[in-house]
Amino acid sequence: MSAGRPSEGAGCVTWWGFSPARDLNDTGPVRHKREVNLLLIGSGDPRHILKTIAGLREEDVLNVWLLESSMEVMARQMLLLFIALTPQEMMGLNEKTEVFLEVFGNSMIRSQTEDTLKRAASQLSLHINNTLESDMHPCLDASLLKFKERDELVRIFKSWMQPSALPTPISISKAWDYRVRQHLGTRYDSKKGCFDWDLTMKLHEKGCSVINKQQYVRWRECGLAFELREGVYQATNPSLLSPRIFNQRGNRVALIGYWGDIVSGPYIAFGTETEDESLLKTQNGQHMKTAQDISFANVQELFRSLSRRQDCSAIHQSSSDKEQPPTNSDHKPVTINNLMHLNRVSVNFLPLDSLQKLPEKVKYSHFFDVIYFSTSCAHHLGSNIRQIAAPDAVLVVELAKYILDLNKEQEAGFAERVASMCTEAGFQPCCEAKSDDVHAVFTPQKDIA
Repeated sequence: MSAGRPSEGAGCVTWWGFSPARDLNDTGPVRHKREVNLLLIGSGDPRHILKTIAGLREEDVLNVWLLESSMEVMARQMLLLFIALTPQEMMGLNEKTEVFLEVFGNSMIRSQTEDTLKRAASQLSLHINNTLESDMHPCLDASLLKFKERDELVRIFKSWMQPSALPTPISISKAWDYRVRQHLGTRYDSKKGCFDWDLTMKLHEKGCSVINKQQYVRWRECGLAFELREGVYQATNPSLLSPRIFNQRGNRVALIGYWGDIVSGPYIAFGTETEDESLLKTQNGQHMKTAQDISFANVQELFRSLSRRQDCSAIHQSSSDKEQPPTNSDHKPVTINNLMHLNRVSVNFLPLDSLQKLPEKVKYSHFFDVIYFSTSCAHHLGSNIRQIAAPDAVLVVELAKYILDLNKEQEAGFAERVASMCTEAGFQPCCEAKSDDVHAVFTPQKDIA
């Protein structure tokens, strides 16, 4: 106990993924189908959705089916998609990128961001309550959820709108420090040395040298990853709070706190890879740009792709990046009806028990063209996956490269276990997949019906 609990560094709630954003249509063999059904299991955030949309051709159709391990993560997915789909005329591109990254990776946010989050939560609550109506937003389709799950989503959104209504107000800064203390144990008094070791000997060694020491240590200390403006970050980010069940004297007690990753960080999703080589330049062995800079540039480019994907009738905006964001006084409340509608793109939210139920439904028999499993959900890989995979499907499994509490032997063991489970489920390694130590790619074995 005194040595800490290293296994808890990744947390038990996946608020963000442990791999960079991927265009999942571009994983595995060349795909010629115009319509793709994509199943994401435990992805934790919309990075793969945004990246895959950005890679679509004009005539392509993308139907995303989203399955998460908890309603809190599902609610956060909806929130991040709501922000991403906010049209540029209602929130400037720079501001939208800043707000998205704050909500995505910060334990504390600015008051302006808090207001945006509360307004989005209010709209999402109304949207879920009206989910049986025919005018649902196609990228926030919750019609497949059970009534009790919709009720739970509404409860979560309302708790974000009125955090003071909680029986005991939660201080996320205290919750964060509690996790750090539990994780480090007796090493807590020399925590900065521990943080530096994890950065230089682990993340940098794994190819993430663009992650800046000052920013990483700041995040490890208090959960602030993206400080993009000179502002005061003092409002709790409620989308990072969730309950966790503990046994106390034989009773099951739910404690609300921060139970996500406190080691690897939110920079991996958007901030460690880029197609813009100028962002990776070094001078005297030091990167001139940081993972925060790259995250901003990548997310902004993904948002531009969303704007280009709008219905033609909805495009009011020129592609000029010089346009200044509206001032706070110009802000209008963004409603569900204001959100961008993307050509031939839908996002459908599935009930929590769907992995067991989908194979039982005729509609989903050999239905999904791409199936994605996160590291935290890889243990659910089983023979039932083969029943819902299309004959030429691609199965992508996130590996444990960026789970920093694992040593090299454990990381390799995880990859071997994934390969074994996929083989038992009727899949084989994909020879045409690009070499990647972050994801393992498989295709159905041809001798299995």
